[in-house]
Amino acid sequence: QSESLVVCDVAEDLVEKLRKFRFRKETNNAAIIMKIDKDKQLVVLDEEHEVWSYPTKIIDFLVSLTSEKTFIVYSYKYQHEDGRVSYPLCFIFSSPVGCKPEQQMMYAGSKNKLVQTAELTKVFEIRNTEDLTEEWLREKLGFFH
Repeated sequence: QSESLVVCDVAEDLVEKLRKFRFRKETNNAAIIMKIDKDKQLVVLDEEHEVWSYPTKIIDFLVSLTSEKTFIVYSYKYQHEDGRVSYPLCFIFSSPVGCKPEQQMMYAGSKNKLVQTAELTKVFEIRNTEDLTEEWLREKLGFFH
């Protein structure tokens, strides 16, 4: 029996929340954390965090998830070398080593749907949570001048 790729839809209220998040006026770092509801086959809101001043909090959070897969949309205050400040929305797909193949397929299959629905362009996948540092994020964002 071969497992078919399940692509989950994005919950309506989450689509609306992501749209509002994109146009938020606040200047602090913030994150929306999403997960898949296996029974409903939907990507749903897991947690919201408004005052993540440093990406280290993301790292701590991801480390606490251990083998769970997760989707994070992170609004990051990015200081450019010329002094400009921007607030890129970063989509971080955490795909830790050692999670169940069925879960891995469900998340992998749903990632593109979520990225398209939320109209995200800065998409990063991370396998090892120790790699997710502020330097890593700044380096990745440096390619989007």
